[in-house]
Amino acid sequence: MNTSSTAPILPGPLATEAPPTVHDSGADTAPGVILIRSCTTLGATLVVHLAGEIDHFGAAPLRAFLASAADNGITGLVLDCSRVTFCDSGFLAALDWWPRQGRRLRLTHRSRAVERLLRAAAAASRPARKPLIHAQQTSPRLGPTG
Repeated sequence: MNTSSTAPILPGPLATEAPPTVHDSGADTAPGVILIRSCTTLGATLVVHLAGEIDHFGAAPLRAFLASAADNGITGLVLDCSRVTFCDSGFLAALDWWPRQGRRLRLTHRSRAVERLLRAAAAASRPARKPLIHAQQTSPRLGPTG
């Protein structure tokens, strides 16, 4: 017996069309998307190829991934950053704790975004230069007799 039906799953009044969405041209609040394109181990070294955007929110999965690797005895980390299109201090924060306890970190094939972030971080960590103070050239004051 064939009992095929063409009735909709939802009754007519409930299946209304969604109103059009309005695009806000303000700041993008969507989290960055970081992809791990490939991951291999060479002994106790993990080689990871990253792609996409690494911001404050997008760095959380990377932190969890690296924490898991450290828990499993990985002591070396090589990150290929050639396909990272955007990164901010969230990326640095995710990597900050890795070199502790004798672990090694190397960033290879740094994209323009990664280079820009590393230059900014290096400039911010330099001690501030003291401004050159020019002594005012004053003529010696002559007393009432001089």
